[in-house]
Formats: sequence, C-alpha cells, structure tokens
Amino acid sequence: MWTGVVCGLAAGALWGMVFIVPELLSAFSPLELAVGRYVAYGAIALGMVAPRLTHLLRRLDAADYFAMLRQALAGNLVYYVFLALGVKLAGVPATSLIVGMLPVSVTLLGRNDHGAARLKDLAIPLLLIGAAVLCMNADVFGAAGAGQGSVGARLLGVVCAGGALACWTYYALDNARFLKQNHHVSGAEWSMLYGLSSGVLALMIGAVALAFFHADVLGAGAVASGRDWSRFALVNLLLALGASVIGNHLWNVASRRVPVTLCGTLILSETMFAFLYGFIYQQRMPRLLELLAIGLMLGGTVWSVRVHDEPAPQGAPS
Repeated sequence: MWTGVVCGLAAGALWGMVFIVPELLSAFSPLELAVGRYVAYGAIALGMVAPRLTHLLRRLDAADYFAMLRQALAGNLVYYVFLALGVKLAGVPATSLIVGMLPVSVTLLGRNDHGAARLKDLAIPLLLIGAAVLCMNADVFGAAGAGQGSVGARLLGVVCAGGALACWTYYALDNARFLKQNHHVSGAEWSMLYGLSSGVLALMIGAVALAFFHADVLGAGAVASGRDWSRFALVNLLLALGASVIGNHLWNVASRRVPVTLCGTLILSETMFAFLYGFIYQQRMPRLLELLAIGLMLGGTVWSVRVHDEPAPQGAPS
C-alpha cells in the first residue's frame, strides 16, 4: 500500500501544475488550453506506444474502448475545461480546494468497494476536509477576494470548480475499478491508451472550434491580445509530459495498490501542491483563512492514511 501512497503523492505534485497554467496562458480560452494539452498528450503517447500499438489494440474488447472514451472525457478534456474556467473566475486557491473535496465524494460513492474503510472511521478526516473547503470559500467571497472579480463571476467560477469535482470523482472511481478488475493491460499501457483517445478527441474538438471561430484564433486580434503561441506550445508540451504522461502513470500504479477510499485522499496532494505553486506564482504568503484551510486539509489527509494503514477489524474486508 505504501508504494501506492508514494506514487499517488508524486502524481499529485505533478498534477498541481495544471492550476497555474490558466494564469500563465491567460490570453487563451479554457477550450484552447484543453485542446493544446491533450493533443500534446496524445502525440507523446503515440510516440511511446507506436511500436506495440497494433498488438496492444488486439487485446482490447468493446468494453475497454468504451472505458477509454469515458475516462478521456471525464478525467481529461471536460474536467480540464471546467478547471481552467474555475481558475480564471474564482482563482487558484478556491478552485483547488473545491476540487479538494474529492476525498468526500470518492469515499461516499466508493464506500462499498473492496478494501474501503468504514465511513465511521473516516468521519473525522472527512469533516476536517469539508471544513477546509468552507474556510477557502469564506476567503474567496470575503473582502480578501474582492479583487478576483464580481460576485457573479466568482460564483460561476465556484460552479465550474464543482463541475471539475464531479468529473474527477467519476474518473477516480471508474479508473480505479477498471484497473483492479482488468489485468490484461498495465497501468503504463492504460495511461498511453487513454492519452491517445484524449488526443484524438482533442483534435476533433479543436478542428470544429477552428472551423467556427477561426477569426478569433488566427486573426490579427489574436496577435494584438498577446497570444504567444510559442509559449502556448512549450507550456502545453511540458504539462502533457509531466502531468499527463508521468503523472497519470504514477496514478495508475497507486489506483491498483490502494483502496478506492484512500485514492480520494491521495488526490489532496494535488491541492496542496497547487496551493504552493499558486502562492509562489503570486509572490505572497497565504492569508489566515487559507492557512487554516491548509492545516485542516493536511490533518484530514494524514488521518485518512492512518485509518487505511490500520488492520481491518475481525470479519471485515481487508
């Protein structure tokens, strides 16, 4: 289990970078960011898996292809569009902490899976995590968050962050269950396969968007607005390699080795690193409510890992 915990934490450190990208590439829309990242992910995945792609595809059945499609949408494209919108409208801290509710949603929906901890044992860590989210929302809607934009824009940002939470909850549960039940593909192979499917979907979406909005993408206004396409390409390439290729592989290793209810807690490492990167990017120290939220979230994470590390009660599933 501890190998899975370490891999999950490392994946979170790489995934935390995605919260900063909408700030680094603020001149680009969330859809453009999603298309750029996942086209790059698909291209890297194709290069890595090309020599054995035909053999690998022959081992898959219709259910595997359907799993690839739904995980590419829920865990990659749709999730990232919601995430980027949340960051633009509500800011990095608020978005990262709303997505940080994953342990609560994953635990509640995965409580009947094999190896899942009992809800009563996880009650206190889940309450701590929920309190952390309340603290951050109090901060973003308070006077300290007034510079982020209008109340309506921040509220829409929170709704988008909630959409990202729903997408990743579904992906975390579906991916963990698939990998535990299907051993005809390795975690690395599965990461490359849904990377390929994400790239194909991103290309299709990008082609449709270019056909309808080509003037905004390629016109003079794009240059005047400071849309640096070389920076766009470099950032998305690095993000695809680090967060998608390496991060997803590490997460697949964790998903096979730890209970589903612990998977949700490990995703909090993404939130913690997103906080760290956000404060570094903004060159400021966290405010009081942000510090309280971080402390509560760290406490909930450590408590949850300890619960899962304890031996199961007599007669309970291990």
